[in-house]
Amino acid sequence: MEFAGVPLKNSLFVAPMAGVTDRPFRQLCRQLGADIAVSEMVTSNAQLYASNKTRRRTDHRGETGPISVQIAGADPAMMATAARFNADNGAQIIDINMGCPAKKVCNVAAGSALMRDEKLVARILEAVVSAVPELPVSLKFRTGWDREHRNAPTIARIAEESGIRLIAIHGRTRADLYMGEAEYDTIAEVKSRAGIPVIANGDIDSPRKARFVLEYTGADGVMIGRAAQGRPWIFREIAHYLATGEELPPPEVAEVHAICRRHLAELHAFYGGIAGVRVARKHLGWYTRGIAGSHAFRQHMNQLETEAGQFEALDEFFNHQARLSPRLQYDPGLAAGMEVLAA
Repeated sequence: MEFAGVPLKNSLFVAPMAGVTDRPFRQLCRQLGADIAVSEMVTSNAQLYASNKTRRRTDHRGETGPISVQIAGADPAMMATAARFNADNGAQIIDINMGCPAKKVCNVAAGSALMRDEKLVARILEAVVSAVPELPVSLKFRTGWDREHRNAPTIARIAEESGIRLIAIHGRTRADLYMGEAEYDTIAEVKSRAGIPVIANGDIDSPRKARFVLEYTGADGVMIGRAAQGRPWIFREIAHYLATGEELPPPEVAEVHAICRRHLAELHAFYGGIAGVRVARKHLGWYTRGIAGSHAFRQHMNQLETEAGQFEALDEFFNHQARLSPRLQYDPGLAAGMEVLAA
């Protein structure tokens, strides 16, 4: 598959996740096998462009392409302006958010709330595509507003007619939030009709699940979200399994330790000071989820206020794990208890 003028190796996408898919995380996932990593959503409100949050979300220094930036909003003119702004600041793909179910997004009629107004959807898509004719525009949305109104096939048709080049569908409705199980029948129906690439998203948490979803839906690729939190090597695992039919063994403790150290250093550098320390806490919690001793580690980590202290605690934890076994030993019960949902 080729998209944005780049031949994709495996059609594995990192889902945009607010508070998660910052530049350090996107780069790490790309290094570990993902083809495209979509940014956290950027507001279409020009009054917020100068905020620290938006500046960080539009900071692509050193990031390898293709650079995909997701924009969110409900006004066609503002969305067009946001697309142009991000194109001028390094975006190589513009992605439109119509999938976020968060109340703070849906309450302003953006995100998945837009799926209730198909005419508005068409106006937004046409405005954005026209604003950046030199760039491909993609669209992420859900199967519908609720289970009685699964209008993803209609949204997909509107998208294709508007010039959207790729669609990604999360296998839940807006009303489902992240509860229950994703369903793939709607994605399969969309794929059977679409003339543009379709990427399947939702509950893809293992190489075997990725292959099942690809075969069941006929999708052109898969998008991974929550399953990559604390496990960015899942992209490498899926790519290897799809290519060979063989599952890779879990990474060795030494490799996970090295990945965590690199990620921690990049978070500190990107956010700086106490902000970097605080953002790092959740990532370190995800990396250690399901490992014996992780609860005490997280409690200790949440009290630390310095970069040096975080590195010291991280080294102590993983050096202890390495003495127990060369590979990490996970307890599924502990992992389930630490489940974190990303917006």
